[in-house]
Parts: sequence; C-alpha cells; structure tokens
Amino acid sequence: DIHFAYEDVIGGALPTWSTSELAATLTIAVQTLGAEEIVLLGDIIHGSIMSEGAADAVRGGLAALRKVARVTLVAGNHEGRSRGAAILGETVEYAVRDGWLLLHGDRGATAAELATHRGVVIGHLHPSLSLGGGASAPAFLSSDRLIVVPALTPYSGGLNVLGETCIRALAPFNVSSRRDFEVVAAAGDLLYPFGTLSALRHALAVSTPAPRPSRFRRKFLRPD
Repeated sequence: DIHFAYEDVIGGALPTWSTSELAATLTIAVQTLGAEEIVLLGDIIHGSIMSEGAADAVRGGLAALRKVARVTLVAGNHEGRSRGAAILGETVEYAVRDGWLLLHGDRGATAAELATHRGVVIGHLHPSLSLGGGASAPAFLSSDRLIVVPALTPYSGGLNVLGETCIRALAPFNVSSRRDFEVVAAAGDLLYPFGTLSALRHALAVSTPAPRPSRFRRKFLRPD
C-alpha cells in the first residue's frame, strides 16, 4: 500500500513528494536484496482521479521500478472500479507465487482459495505496532498460512496489531487466534521481532498501567 499521488488526490496544498521518494525506497530495496520482481498488493494509487502532473509522476515512479525489476500490480480498493487503468495500465486481481496467493485483502479469501494455496499474503490493513505517545512503527504479521505486510505510505499511522479491531479484520482469512502470529516491526532498514502477538499483548498488559480516560482523541488516517 504505497498510495502514490496521495497529496494530489486528497486535494491538499502539499507537494507530491511521496511518489518519487517511495519509488526510490523500493528501488534501493530491490538493489539491496537482488530481487527480480516487485508485486504491489493494491492501493498503488490513493485514487484514480488526479491531476495530469500527478499521473505523470506515478507513471514515472513505476517506470523507474521497471528498470530494476519486473513489476506486477495487484489492484486494491483505492484503484476503484476502473482499477486505475488510465494511470497504471494493466493490473491483476491477484497473483500466485510459489504456492502463495497474493491479494490486496479488502475482500477476504474464499474457503476454496484458502484450501488450494500454501498461504495468503495481503496488504490493506496497514498493520503497525503502537510505541506510545501517538507514535507507531509499521509491522508485519506472520503465521504459517497468512502474512500481512505493512503499508509503505508515510501518511498512515496504521492499524494497531494489539487492538481487537485488528484480529476482527483478519477473520475473513479464517484467523481465530493470536497465538500463531509473529509480530515484526520495521524501522528504516532494520527489523525487530517481538515474538507472538498473544505474548506481546500479555507482556504489555502486565507492565503497562491502564491510561486515564480523556475527552480528547488524536485523529489518524484510517487503514483501508
């Protein structure tokens, strides 16, 4: 979920800096890892209606990525009914790699899809680990059958993996327990494994006093 052209799509008085920055970040990742293919799991753009200048920037970002690796574009809900065709060109609804089904994740997966694939990899939820004080870090959720990758966009605080909303959002993928999920936070070029989700929740519940109720709530972009 890179949400290219976010600044332009929302109509904000912001320069469209994130498109080129995110393309550069992915290019460095490809070169560092020696990757042969990039599979973008939907919400490649923040919306299909944008200025021509922003559309050119998106096309330029994708062209830069195609110079270093094959690029497969899986459509997400932000691509809309058009699937972003005017800007992105060809997209697919899913991809299969090494027996894994790669989806955006907004529509869940059918029982047949779950049964006939080694596992499922999704985006959409923008999982993150709350660090306190309103700060959070993007986080991977990983089990034997389901991997949820974090969003790359800098404009989302993400969905806190410690909350009940997160586990409910995973229900369409036949997930009923936290015990099997590993939490791995990402910061810069480093990864931080935090063990299982259930153990992490238990540790934080024991060590952290309950916060005082407040009339004020911080507003974040919702993960979707």
